[in-house]
Amino acid sequence: MKYRILPAALAALVLGSSAPADEGMWLYNNPPREQIRAKYGFEITDTWLDHLMRSSVRFNSGGSGSFVSEDGLVISNHHVGADALQKVSTEKKNLLRDGFHARKAAEEIPCVDLELNVLQSIEDVTAKVNAAVPAGTSPEDAFKARRSATAAIEKESLAATGFRSDVVTLYQGGAYHLYRFKKYTDVRLVFAPEQQIAFYGGDPDNFEYPRFDLDICLFRVYENGKPVKVPHHLVWSKNGATADELTFVSGHPGRTDRLRTVAELEYLRDVGYPYALEYLKRREVLLNAWSQRSEENGRRSRDELFGIQNSRKARDGGHAGLYDPALMDAKARSEQAFRGRLSGRPEFAEALAAYDTIAKIQKQLAGFALRSRLLEGQHGFSCDSFGIARTLLRAGDELPKPNGDRLREFGDAGKESLELELFSDKPIHEDLEILTLADSLTFLAEKLGASDPLVKSVLSNQSPRARAVQLIATTKVRDVAFRRKLHAGGAAAVRAAADPMIEVARLIDAEARELRRQSETAEETRKQAHAAIARARFTLEGASSYPDATFTLRLSYGTVKGYEESGKAVPPLTTLAGLYQRAEGQHFKPPFDLPDRWIKKRRALDLSTPFNFVGTHDIIGGNSGSPVVNKAGEFVGIIFDGNLPSLVLDFAYEEVVARSLSVHSSGILESLRKVYGAKDVADELTTGRRARPGCGPAGRCAGPAPPRPRS
Repeated sequence: MKYRILPAALAALVLGSSAPADEGMWLYNNPPREQIRAKYGFEITDTWLDHLMRSSVRFNSGGSGSFVSEDGLVISNHHVGADALQKVSTEKKNLLRDGFHARKAAEEIPCVDLELNVLQSIEDVTAKVNAAVPAGTSPEDAFKARRSATAAIEKESLAATGFRSDVVTLYQGGAYHLYRFKKYTDVRLVFAPEQQIAFYGGDPDNFEYPRFDLDICLFRVYENGKPVKVPHHLVWSKNGATADELTFVSGHPGRTDRLRTVAELEYLRDVGYPYALEYLKRREVLLNAWSQRSEENGRRSRDELFGIQNSRKARDGGHAGLYDPALMDAKARSEQAFRGRLSGRPEFAEALAAYDTIAKIQKQLAGFALRSRLLEGQHGFSCDSFGIARTLLRAGDELPKPNGDRLREFGDAGKESLELELFSDKPIHEDLEILTLADSLTFLAEKLGASDPLVKSVLSNQSPRARAVQLIATTKVRDVAFRRKLHAGGAAAVRAAADPMIEVARLIDAEARELRRQSETAEETRKQAHAAIARARFTLEGASSYPDATFTLRLSYGTVKGYEESGKAVPPLTTLAGLYQRAEGQHFKPPFDLPDRWIKKRRALDLSTPFNFVGTHDIIGGNSGSPVVNKAGEFVGIIFDGNLPSLVLDFAYEEVVARSLSVHSSGILESLRKVYGAKDVADELTTGRRARPGCGPAGRCAGPAPPRPRS
């Protein structure tokens, strides 16, 4: 589908202006109260907002979710939970393909290395962070000082509250906020449909609409071996989303680039995106070919292949947007107009000069970006074994240092999360490791040249394939006990182990660290420049705008609304009837075939039940699994995708044809009850509590029930 940014969207490209239409991924400590009141007559109260915040969940593996019962039941997307599903699957028990339903508590499956975060509070620490960087400090020293300050803030917060504490950069360096999260690591699988219905239509229908996907997955959070009792969860709506209804999305958008300067967007267009697309398309071809060789190969690689295909298609759309003159010209006019407002005013001289500083930084980055991605970004060493080896190597070197001097991922505040991943017993398949490492070593040699001294040292006079086979066959880092021993023993134990994969990591580490230092120094300069621009913008316009996405909790709003495509009206909701019509229209050929149970249960279904719907909500990658709620704060749907025109939302909001895609709450219940026989799960969703042993249906015991949390 070919598309352009439409004229109605151009006003949204004026950065920092009051958000038009339904634009914005808003901070919870700066919600769009006035905009919503003015347009919809709805008042966001602190109580409403706090309840929604504490009901929202972040999947640290990437994605969003929400509590939907007082007994710790969490709903997210199937594709968000796919990583967890694959890690607990085996050749004989393929949960991704076949689905799963725990009919009693004892059957719920513990997930491997899955961490969920629930936001508890936000604190503005901008003054503290900036105070650590005296005026005139060199960029390299400024970065070190800022890193030390943020590490100290995070450590102090962790000690005082016990919450995961992350200092988040906002407005490209214009502000720093401390986010405190309640962390859960005992998470168990409750229900998942087959991937075929969760991702119905496969890659051909990805980012398209109409859609017919049951993209859901349900987990339960435990503490001390028992389901956690949560004080906040979302009440399930009786009717679900309706056309033209005001609804809200509470989730964790990953990253946007709306506050980037024109120079930065040109860098993304000319350097960043072309490289990323080359890498993704190469990886996609590799895994696609390998997965087709056997059913077991397909099972092992399916989740990663899905992620790569999704990323590739998203970046294709974003890259196309950067070549659209309507978008880039509007960005240029907006930037020029703002610079004109700064010109001739001495108090804004620093902000005006910042644009030239950022342009210079982009040129510097282009000079070493390739080697940085291959070495520090690990694109030349793409396999789990190398990632583990590097973590062990660097942990031995970093942990003895003062907290503020370490690489950020080794700070005290993130120690538990680091070790959860490092000591994960997830399955790592030797044949897949060889495949991906061999290809990435080939990519390394192609990009840097076979005569590059570092390439020659890494390959050690062998072909990439032979070197990969040797390294994967001889390394011990896939043994969890071995990892624990080396991590406990520190640098001396790591060196004494003489593990071949760790030694390869050591071989490139000096240059990789230097490239990281250069990147971080450049990033500090860029942040300071953006901070100057942000200060000028706040002075002229006030803090009424939202920052770029940072994979932290944001609030978006919009209406359930269709659109027009090629002169035809696209309805806002699809139904279960449409699913069967789509399958019949494609003669049930993959990827439009249906799981057997969906064919057998067709007559039992109310085919008029809403299934998927679209809205004007401002979302991006990371919002997958976000709850959609109505004005009462009730769960009416769950975000799972955007349509193709929405791919430009990386750079600008558009509401004429760009749409969020959600699974309808009514479609979820109809499927659970009549296709999967998961009455227990459906009852828990509608009552907000799990059935108690010895009680009646849905846990209705004698005596008054405890109050259900409401917004």
